Amino acid sequence: MLERSIGEFSRFLVISLGFAVFGFATGQWLLGLTLALAIYLGWVLLLQTRFDRWLSNGRQGPAPTSFGIWGEISDDFYRLQRRHRREKQKLHATLRRVQDSTSALREGIVALEEGGNLAWWNPAAGQLLQLRAEDAGQPLINFLRDPGFVRYLHDENMQGPLTLPAPGNDARKLQLEITRYGKDEALLIVRDITRLHNLEQMRRDFVANVSHELRTPLTVIAGYLETLESSGQAPKPWQRPLQQMLEQTGRMTSLVNDLLLLARLETSERDSGRERVAVGELMERVAREARGLSGGRHNITVACSDDALLTGDANELHSAFANLALNAVKYSPNGGDITLSWTLDSRGGHFSVRDSGIGIDPIHIPRLTERFYRVDAGRSRESGGTGLGLAIVKHVLLRHSGELSVDSRPGRGSTFALHFPPHKLTSAAEN
Repeated sequence: MLERSIGEFSRFLVISLGFAVFGFATGQWLLGLTLALAIYLGWVLLLQTRFDRWLSNGRQGPAPTSFGIWGEISDDFYRLQRRHRREKQKLHATLRRVQDSTSALREGIVALEEGGNLAWWNPAAGQLLQLRAEDAGQPLINFLRDPGFVRYLHDENMQGPLTLPAPGNDARKLQLEITRYGKDEALLIVRDITRLHNLEQMRRDFVANVSHELRTPLTVIAGYLETLESSGQAPKPWQRPLQQMLEQTGRMTSLVNDLLLLARLETSERDSGRERVAVGELMERVAREARGLSGGRHNITVACSDDALLTGDANELHSAFANLALNAVKYSPNGGDITLSWTLDSRGGHFSVRDSGIGIDPIHIPRLTERFYRVDAGRSRESGGTGLGLAIVKHVLLRHSGELSVDSRPGRGSTFALHFPPHKLTSAAEN
């Protein structure tokens, strides 16, 4: 910049000196200097006007050819223009590749602007959500009116995907997942999971039907075995086999009942019932059942500092509470302490079962709610568990907007806690 200023000043001096010599020769040196200044300023204004006209016309074509400092400025603009054009071409090429690649995806991709308005979508999303070109700029909730999706779209704390029927076709199931970025912008991924949904429904129906059909023969077998054992007419060598058959029949019956309960939880509506369940009474009932299973081998206590009414299904809540308490009895050594507690705070209500049992290695905790998952298969068979208890607890919590947390270390016992949100609770004192 300094070199350009010096060069322009030198040109001005040359012009001024030329007209000064002319002025001195003619005796009109002041007039000569004035003409030199006027010509120089006129020339600069002319170049500036040409450059300003080029800028006003949107910089169409190359910058105007000029001399002096304006020529150098024109050259700089020309170089910037060429660089911008190359970068723009690269950007367009990249954008075309991105659009081509997203157009080839089977998953639908929808870009959302501020307020959840449609900005762009690939052909798969257009086909799955029945979007047309003229829909751009409209709110997505105009096309996906499900209340669950409206909550999912506006709640930034929602985790995981959402499954909904496709617009205009309830037989097709879509999985939607939102990724937020930038300022109030989001990317919606849409997948067609109809086949997976149908396979999962077939599995649920199969388990439910088979479990239901097994109940009758198991009841008949158990009845005959109990009759033979209680009659006293069975030969002595048959008494132990009869007892073992009765035990295994009972275990099989428990497994079938758990499978039926789990199938019902999976296939029923997501929201739970509207009963008002007194937590204190429920805990005392569960504690009695745990003491009955323990037979005095454990020290079981109940700590309910702030009683409350929990809105939901009484039988399902009892199943969840009891599963945790009975598991603590099964996996705690004789003489161990088991504490059932209930607390309230600003985040909601919390039921926990703390034991002094064998504990669980942290690597197993993420998989505890899987069906039939065993941390120690041999010990689980000895305890008579079905391997479905925590899976039932998980589905009960899903229907009651709750969460499960586990804190455990090998040899230090475990704490299983059920967390319920505030809107599910009512103070017992209000009733």
